[in-house]
Amino acid sequence: MGRTLQAGVIGLGKFGYKFGKTLIELGHTVMGIDNAPDNIKRAQKVFTQVFQADATDKVALQQMGVGDLSHVLVSVGDSIAASAMISMYLKELGVQVVWVKAINADHEKLLHKIGVDEVVMPEHLAAKQLANRMAIPGFIEHLPFDKEMAIKELVINEWAGKTLREMDLTNRFNIQVIATRRSRATKFRFIPKADERLESGDMLVVIGHISQMDKLQS
Repeated sequence: MGRTLQAGVIGLGKFGYKFGKTLIELGHTVMGIDNAPDNIKRAQKVFTQVFQADATDKVALQQMGVGDLSHVLVSVGDSIAASAMISMYLKELGVQVVWVKAINADHEKLLHKIGVDEVVMPEHLAAKQLANRMAIPGFIEHLPFDKEMAIKELVINEWAGKTLREMDLTNRFNIQVIATRRSRATKFRFIPKADERLESGDMLVVIGHISQMDKLQS
């Protein structure tokens, strides 16, 4: 595992709590901040450190040591003004990476003007992921750095008996195979060998442009 993050989550509702809990499970330390007693009580069982406080108070953020954190997620519900103010304070306090949950496109624009590093709209992302799962069999997920790129699973059928070198997916479709799994195996093998011959029922995990995915007949 890489370096341990010193992260913070401001707003411990469903999204913020789940985000922080996942970081904890990945071995990172997470400070949680919220002003709702019920959210604080739930987070205390999981988070490294939890504070009940008003995060729109810059002095309070300083006293809690938020400026020493490397990454902070702001997820404060439907208050555009509160999330914008908190995000501005975080940048002024020197937080390296600030992610913010937005509720609409105008909110997203405002946050980018403030200088946040990443804006997340969970509902939009979930809807897009679901639509692609329905429309593209085997679709796994979009890549965060390019929404037109995706990861997909393919089951070998017509390509049975061929090697990855013979299939030449990179040159033919601009698609890269990143893992394979034999039909009888339970685990994937990453960085597969180009001359390994594939059998019917074997599975590939590929990465490429969504527009190319439908052209594949495996």
